[in-house]
Amino acid sequence: MKNVTRILRIFVVAMLVLWLSPKFCFHTIEPDEIGVRQSNFSGVYQEDLEPGWALRIPGIHKIIEVPRRFEFLDYTNDDLGPQEPLQIRTQDNNIVVIDVSVPYHIIPGEAYMVVEAGNHVEDRQGLLRFQRLAEETTVSVLREHLAQLTSAEWYDTDRRLEVADDALEILNQSLADLHVKAESVLVRAVTFREQYEQQLQQIQLNEQNKLLDGARKEVATKQQSLDKYTQGTNARASRAEQEWKRKVADLERAYQVGFIDVGENTEPGEARRLLDEMTPDEREALVATAAKTLDKDPKDIDDTYLLGIQNIQAETLEYDQRVRLQADGLSARLSAEGEATMAKVRGAYEERINNLLDSVAGRAYVAYQAAENVQFDDTLVFQSDDGIPTVLRLRALTESFMGL
Repeated sequence: MKNVTRILRIFVVAMLVLWLSPKFCFHTIEPDEIGVRQSNFSGVYQEDLEPGWALRIPGIHKIIEVPRRFEFLDYTNDDLGPQEPLQIRTQDNNIVVIDVSVPYHIIPGEAYMVVEAGNHVEDRQGLLRFQRLAEETTVSVLREHLAQLTSAEWYDTDRRLEVADDALEILNQSLADLHVKAESVLVRAVTFREQYEQQLQQIQLNEQNKLLDGARKEVATKQQSLDKYTQGTNARASRAEQEWKRKVADLERAYQVGFIDVGENTEPGEARRLLDEMTPDEREALVATAAKTLDKDPKDIDDTYLLGIQNIQAETLEYDQRVRLQADGLSARLSAEGEATMAKVRGAYEERINNLLDSVAGRAYVAYQAAENVQFDDTLVFQSDDGIPTVLRLRALTESFMGL
């Protein structure tokens, strides 16, 4: 029982120690802060602490926090900051009022240097010392370097940005001793005295009109060049179209008519006759002309290309009509001969049938066929002169059937 009680006491003490240790031995660094560990014996540790828990031994260590976030120096008329807009005298001895913002932050990895220099101490106005020094340095640099601009140059965007970039570079060189870096110099608004503002607006309007006239002139020049190019393109397109139409017509004529000049003789087969009568040199020259016109290899040029579609069609039509006429004549002659032969055979057949039927056997066959079609009444009547029914006189009835 005593052992259990001892274990419980140890457990309670351990839980108490674990609960109190983070409160006394660890310090929580927020995400928007940079931690710097300072020892009462060795001074400031030369490293920045990342967000999270940082070890701190009570009575030995102290964790100092400086802002990680961007700070803004705003010299404007709006509600972004308490500073007034900057008044700068231009090179032509004019006063210009500018709204400017400068975002800056502590250089990563150099927060411990800010603490070593003692610039993390808060003054009576609630600013850290490095913030106040950064503000003073920024105002001094901006007043000095932005004064390089003349009144007219303040409205020249390229020139104004060029001077602002130069001022940013000089400003970062000055802020490097404070271990602070400015990201940009943002000139948000530029105003002059009302009278001079009107003059500047008129000057700017004149400059804009001058630029507009130049742009219009350039547009007119470009439009003239475009119109000239368009007209030239249309002319070339028209020439190309006519050339293609001519080539199509030549190809159509070449394919339809061929390359053999038959003159006034348009009879079917005349072109082929002239082609057959050509010498090898004449044929070779004709093939070369056809190959050049049709844009084909001379080896692929045969008689069909040389004769043309119409000549081949005329030959085909003439051949078809001639063969059909010959076939029709031959068919009529053979049909007449066949009908004559059939009539002759049919006459001989009928004559032979008649001779066979005229013989005794033929007559008996006819009588036999006729006898099958004879029908007698079921009741015999005796109406003959001798009183004997005809059906009973079979010999006489047979001879009458046979025509004897």
